[in-house]
Amino acid sequence: MMYRIIADLAMVTHFAFLAYMAVGGFLAWRWRRTIWAHLAVVAWGLFSIVTGVECPLTVVEDWGRRSAGLAGLPAGGFIDHYIEGVIYPEEYTNLARLGVAVLVLFSYVGYVLRRQ
Repeated sequence: MMYRIIADLAMVTHFAFLAYMAVGGFLAWRWRRTIWAHLAVVAWGLFSIVTGVECPLTVVEDWGRRSAGLAGLPAGGFIDHYIEGVIYPEEYTNLARLGVAVLVLFSYVGYVLRRQ
């Protein structure tokens, strides 16, 4: 049971991480210091897309699932299992990434403008 809880916590944390990546810059409009955390999250997201490095949360969830006797995540990991083909069709991956990039850039422009 504990392994299943670990896997589920990793999954929920992963979804929260992705949500924060998409809209966390807007939180910095109100709480300015959060911009540094958001910059780190965006940097990690960009790094993982460019290099293909596996996210530690994916590793933890996969380990928890397998240790609980469940099927592990597919080779594509968290995104392939929960996002692509579920929230949007796989062929629109680049469009979804562009949408997140536009949200992040818009939030950063708003952050800079609100600081003036």
